Amino acid sequence: MTKIEKVLFTGKTHTTASSRPGASRGHEGRLDIRLSASGNGAHPEHVFEAAQPHPTAEQLFAGAWSACLITAIGLAASAQKVALPADLAVDIEVDLGQTGSAWFLAARISVSMPGVPRDVAEAVVHAADEMCPYSKATRGNIEVAVNVI
Repeated sequence: MTKIEKVLFTGKTHTTASSRPGASRGHEGRLDIRLSASGNGAHPEHVFEAAQPHPTAEQLFAGAWSACLITAIGLAASAQKVALPADLAVDIEVDLGQTGSAWFLAARISVSMPGVPRDVAEAVVHAADEMCPYSKATRGNIEVAVNVI
């Protein structure tokens, strides 16, 4: 696996487990997102004048991954009979970068489980990482660091 030498852009997301109305949207909702290129012109051949800030592919990937992972954390916690805190959160940062002329992704995942003993939280996150399809798809393909807080 190749490490990124130069990070060009980082897409960041913060996902919480919430039952608040409006915190999530069902599959029947409509999604209308205009995409911006990573780094808004980070590559000299790509110039995006007057581009408004919109989600990038890295942010969308991080958001989808964090939504999947937080769901897997809920399933893993339930299987292990662990009560999750109301302020459970998953933060994912996805880097787009280069090594030489090749392009790569890398990711950092931070899971916050206040009040859950560290060893228990790590066991839940490990089990969730093993079942999450996004984690499976990236395993061995990109550099990923997981941190349990």
